Amino acid sequence: MKWTPDAEAAIKKVPFFVRKKVRSRIENETSAAGKNRVSLSNVKAAQARFMSKMSSDIKGYQIDTCFGSSGCPNPANRCDGLAKKIESLLEDADLLTFLKDRVEGDLKYHHEFRVTLAQCPNACSQPQIKDVGIIGAVIPKITDEECSGCEACVEACIERCITLDSQENIPEIDHDRCLKCGKCIHVCPTGTISEKNKGFRVQLGGKLGRHPKLAVELEGIYSEDEVLSIVKNCIAYYKKHSKHGERFAEIFDLKDFNVEEKTRS
Repeated sequence: MKWTPDAEAAIKKVPFFVRKKVRSRIENETSAAGKNRVSLSNVKAAQARFMSKMSSDIKGYQIDTCFGSSGCPNPANRCDGLAKKIESLLEDADLLTFLKDRVEGDLKYHHEFRVTLAQCPNACSQPQIKDVGIIGAVIPKITDEECSGCEACVEACIERCITLDSQENIPEIDHDRCLKCGKCIHVCPTGTISEKNKGFRVQLGGKLGRHPKLAVELEGIYSEDEVLSIVKNCIAYYKKHSKHGERFAEIFDLKDFNVEEKTRS
């Protein structure tokens, strides 16, 4: 479906967390009207209808991934299966009923509990500003395989956390700087750098709005089962402490979460 320049400009003003939904609805309505080009008038009419029916579209939660079904082009760890399991947890929690009981007036999208998954540290799904942000991660390790000295790992590391010992020809990894993207593992031709552990980074309590707040990252990386346990605990904590529909970030306190300390490398 083609869009006129002024229609494209207008859709970019829609909040990013509902933009895809609004865009899809506009295209469907335009197509149903027998048109193959979206104009500014189509956008304004659809936006008015969309906002007036917002409360009927609220389901109590939002769950997003960076690229949806197309997948991440730079995955450190795949999130597809985990996303489905998390959505089941959110559905079982019946957050819509919870919000209807706690929020006065009509529900808006900003009332919903938000979880987002990114498959690499590029984090296009913006986990830093969501209630729960999950990022695919893989910890590299140095093996006994002889290094060829090609420096492919050094060139691949955007964070510049890999150096090559010129004397012994052994790569060294600064794990304090490493973002666990796994690129060094993928480019190593000799297997000198390989995977030590794969899992997920977890960030909690981020949000935008009048009082924005970046999420707090839990130490280390977590298995799929551990992530599910953390999400389940976050939902329970939210339902216990959000008295009037406050966002998770407004009530979240890291001290209340007894998360087992994880190793960093």
